[in-house]
Amino acid sequence: MSRGFVKEDDLEHAGTDLPERPVSEHPNYVTPTGLRQLEVESMRLEKLRAGLSPKKEDPVIQQQLAVIERDLRYFKARLEQAIPVDPVNQPKDKVLFGATVQMVDEEGVLHTFTIVGEDEADIAAHKVSWVSPLAKALLGHKTGDSLVWRRPAGDMTLEIIDIN
Repeated sequence: MSRGFVKEDDLEHAGTDLPERPVSEHPNYVTPTGLRQLEVESMRLEKLRAGLSPKKEDPVIQQQLAVIERDLRYFKARLEQAIPVDPVNQPKDKVLFGATVQMVDEEGVLHTFTIVGEDEADIAAHKVSWVSPLAKALLGHKTGDSLVWRRPAGDMTLEIIDIN
């Protein structure tokens, strides 16, 4: 039956029909830091839920709990799917998951990025997801290699100068 014909109080169900957070179809590779971030966020949400549960009769709290429950499902799924990769154990002679790569573009500008898991990616911290176009362009290359990073703003040639 259409929701338009239901006479229940709309506030009673407000916020409970949240769409699920999409879970990536890619393997969930995580660095030790990324795994810890997933664990910490899951624990934070558990504590938040426990603190709000006694007040669950309040419609505003119901909405907040619905968001928390949805986010908990997401983070638990990401933790269950996590494939830990320790960059310390990776070879340093080519760009692999967890590597920090220094490169210079055709104008001589230095760029440094670390290749991390999808949930750990943070462009402001120079961390890019391993499924990003930049990471895909870098993976497998070695120090001294030149490559083309295909971007919507135009292709950019990069030369890898260091892998850490």
